[in-house]
Amino acid sequence: MRHFLDLNDAGGNAIAAMIGDAIDRKSARQDWPKGRPDGDAPLAGRVLGMVFEKNSTRTRISFDMAMRQLGGGSLILDSASSQLGRGESIADTARVLSRMVDAIMMRTDDHAKIEEMARYATVPVINGLTDRSHPCQIVADLLTMIEHGKALPGLELAWLGDGNNVLHSILEAAGLMKFNVRVATPKGYEPEPEFVEMARSGGSTVTLTDDPDAAAAGADVVVTDTWISMGQDHAHNKLAAMAPYQVNSALMAGAKDEAIFLHCLPAHVGEEVSESVFEGSQSVVFDEAENRIHAQKSVLLWCFGLID
Repeated sequence: MRHFLDLNDAGGNAIAAMIGDAIDRKSARQDWPKGRPDGDAPLAGRVLGMVFEKNSTRTRISFDMAMRQLGGGSLILDSASSQLGRGESIADTARVLSRMVDAIMMRTDDHAKIEEMARYATVPVINGLTDRSHPCQIVADLLTMIEHGKALPGLELAWLGDGNNVLHSILEAAGLMKFNVRVATPKGYEPEPEFVEMARSGGSTVTLTDDPDAAAAGADVVVTDTWISMGQDHAHNKLAAMAPYQVNSALMAGAKDEAIFLHCLPAHVGEEVSESVFEGSQSVVFDEAENRIHAQKSVLLWCFGLID
C-alpha cells in the first residue's frame, strides 16, 4: 500500500523518478487533444475518488485530467453533497470508498483527517492539500524548475511571506532533493520547526530571516503564496505584517537575472505579488499550474506501484 500524504512517503529517488516520468509523458503529448489517453493508458479501468472539503480549481481539474490521460476515470464527493456533511466518519467513508474506487484523493482543512483516511483505507490515499502540507503542488513546482533549466542540488530558493503548508512541503523537498531555502517571514509567522529540521537533517541549508531582500539576494527561484489561507479571516493585522514581504520588481532585481517566480495560485495581485512580477518575463506561474496535471499523473503511477 502506497499512500502519498507527504513527500517523505515516496522519498527523493522516487520523486526524481516521478519527475522524469512526467517530463517524458508531457513531451509525448505535444499537440494532442487534452482528453486523449496516453498511448499506454496505464490506469485503464481504474477510478479515483476525490473528496473535497475545501474549494479547488487546479487540484480538482488536474487530478480529473490526470486520470483521463492515464486511461482511468474519477468521481467527486464534497461535504455538501455527501454524507460527510451529515456527520459520517472519515473512517467509515474510507472503508466504503475502498470497496468502490481504486484510490482516494482528499483535500481538507485538517491533516489528521487524511491520516485517518489512510489508516482505514485499503487503497492508496493522496494528499490534495491539508493545513500541514501540499506535496502534490511541490512535485509540480520541482518539475517546473527543472523545465526552466534549474538543477535541484545546490539550488537557492527564496520564500517570501507566510510560513504555511506550501512552505512546509518545499522544506521537505529541500532535504530530499538537496537544495537550499531562505525563508523570509514576519516574526510570528515562521514555518513549523519540524519541517526546518527535516530539511537540515537532509543536508539542506535553511536560513530563517525577517529581511526579504536578504532572502531574495542571488536566488535561483523566488516563491510566495497568498497571505491569507483559504478559510482564514481576511485579517488586517496579518496583511499589515506581510506587506514588506511582497514580491515586486525591486525584490526580484536582487535575485539572479535568470531567476524564476513561482506561485501555486490563486494569487492576490497587489498583495503578495505585484502585477509587474506576476505578469513579467520571470513569472512561470501558468507553466506551474499546467504541470499540476503531469505531476498528478506521476504521483498516481507511483501510488499504484508503476513508478519505483
